[in-house]
Amino acid sequence: MVDLFEKLKMEAGPLAKYSHLPDDYFFFPKLEGEIGPHMIFNGKKVLNWSLNNYLGLANHPEVRKADADAAAEFGLGYPMGARMMSGNSKYHVQLEKELAAFVKKEDAMLLNFGYQGVISIIDAIVNRKDVIVYDAESHACIIDGVRLHMGKRFVYAHNDMDSLEKQLERATKLANETGGGILVITEGVFGMSGNMGDLKGVVELKKKYNFRLFVDDAHGFGTMGPTGAGVGEELGVQDQVDLYFSTFAKSMASIGAFVAGDKNILKFLRYTMRSQIYAKSLPMPLVIGGLKRLELLKKHPELRTNLKAIMKAIKSGLKERGFAINETQTPPTPVLFKGGVGEAANMAMDLRENYGIFCSVVIYPVVPKDVIMFRIIPTAAHTLEDVERTLNAFSALKSKLDSGFYRKEELVSVTKG
Repeated sequence: MVDLFEKLKMEAGPLAKYSHLPDDYFFFPKLEGEIGPHMIFNGKKVLNWSLNNYLGLANHPEVRKADADAAAEFGLGYPMGARMMSGNSKYHVQLEKELAAFVKKEDAMLLNFGYQGVISIIDAIVNRKDVIVYDAESHACIIDGVRLHMGKRFVYAHNDMDSLEKQLERATKLANETGGGILVITEGVFGMSGNMGDLKGVVELKKKYNFRLFVDDAHGFGTMGPTGAGVGEELGVQDQVDLYFSTFAKSMASIGAFVAGDKNILKFLRYTMRSQIYAKSLPMPLVIGGLKRLELLKKHPELRTNLKAIMKAIKSGLKERGFAINETQTPPTPVLFKGGVGEAANMAMDLRENYGIFCSVVIYPVVPKDVIMFRIIPTAAHTLEDVERTLNAFSALKSKLDSGFYRKEELVSVTKG
């Protein structure tokens, strides 16, 4: 037997083993100043591509005013209690109704957090007799929710409908034996790769198999579809999505989340989801701020137009310069290089310190070994000048990587030249 804490000290997790890299630099970096494309990092102004502020609402003057006014009127404590007991309000109900109408569903339910919400939704709607079938590249919140499921679960290859059908065959056989049902879970936009979920392919299989579909559209809500109602709207299958989920942490630039669907199922969730029954209600400033954000999202389609212009410019520019990027029509833009953790650290250091560009670097185990991913998050607030500056910097990085410049034990110099 070992002491539990001693074991934790000896067995660093897959990311913790890199914690020796410069403090607050690669992990837990501090960005300061007003939220936007240009912020302060380590005392220097940097061009920032690492915020999920897709529509630029985080620092919108109307949003700032709505947040401030609500905080002044209600404080951060109101309402004081869980929704079911003493934490409900007309504003919570109003936001739910407006969200449901926007995503074309009968009803919606506010959630305190996206990650917590997804786990709790999965926990509420399936039991040990039911079977879950989910995409292999699902977000951590889905993976963790599935891990807690006491019944069987099957994973299908990412966006592979042949693989999904094989797993549905297995799931159907098992569900017939247990007397349970089948839940298929996928994402609208896969936030790391930028791939759009093949929702058309998934719903086509409903003609052959009896299952319900739960879609996490955190990155699609507000960015995809003619009105911004998400990937289901974009692909014309929103009516076939049984449970539609999104967080407020992306296009809404806030905290919270919601799930929408059939009014009877939403009623069941209100009386069943433990994360909501036993947790304090979403604070009033976040609710009233959410109403303002949704209003702006609906009233200003030019925000999506601006976002798409920046998306097109950065994606086409990277492709023209020979970079490996996923062929997607969604905002997340992964730029892939070959190299190890040391090279990734050196490249990020060089990019931030010498080119003044802050872009999140992703390493194993999030991506395969010997792959370095810089994930660019375009927003409506970026400019074409920002794009051109970034393309030139990435071309310089690629040239240095190919020449072996980043293959060093120590971090590269943070001074130019």
